[in-house]
Amino acid sequence: VQLMESGGGLVQPGGSLRLSCAASGFTFSSYAMNWVRQAPGKGLEWVSLINSGGGTTDYADSVKGRFTISRDNAKNTLYLQMNSLKPEDTAVYYCAAARALITDPARYNYWGQGTQVTVSS
Repeated sequence: VQLMESGGGLVQPGGSLRLSCAASGFTFSSYAMNWVRQAPGKGLEWVSLINSGGGTTDYADSVKGRFTISRDNAKNTLYLQMNSLKPEDTAVYYCAAARALITDPARYNYWGQGTQVTVSS
C-alpha cells in the first residue's frame, strides 16, 4: 500500500495550492479518503473527507468555503484545492484512507508520508 502526496510548498497569504495524493496497492475506489494536517507543535487535525464514489464531502469549519476535496478513481488520485490560504493553514498535510466515513484520524487505515504547506509573506 502506498499513498504519495505532492503539491505542497511556500505560498503567500491569499494564494492557492493544489495537493495530490496518488494511491496504489489497494482498491482506491472502495475507500473513503481524507486529508489531515498537523501544524508545528500541534496534534493531528482532520481537514476533509470524500466518500468512495466522490458524491459526499465534508470539511472542517476552519477550511469550509476555501478548500475543495475531489477524487479521480480512474487515476487512483485524491486532490485538495486550497484557496485563500492563511498563515494558520501552515502544516504538514497527509492523505489517509478509511473503510468508512469517519473524521477520527486514529481510525484511518492507510496514510501517506505528508507534504509541507507553508503560508507566509
